Amino acid sequence: MKLLIKIISFLGLGLNIVPAILVFGTYMESDTCKLLMFIGTVMWFGTAPSWMNKKEPETVGE
Repeated sequence: MKLLIKIISFLGLGLNIVPAILVFGTYMESDTCKLLMFIGTVMWFGTAPSWMNKKEPETVGE
């Protein structure tokens, strides 16, 4: 489950980076870019806090 959440997080991050590059190269319209970046932002902020900065539990006896 944690792996799936990480994958969704990084897909959201990709939806923030790739459309910006495509608009810069005039391969995508600005309105489409804004929509994809909004979706990516919601995906990133919806999933990233659940796995970032989490400490692994310490094992007793090591």
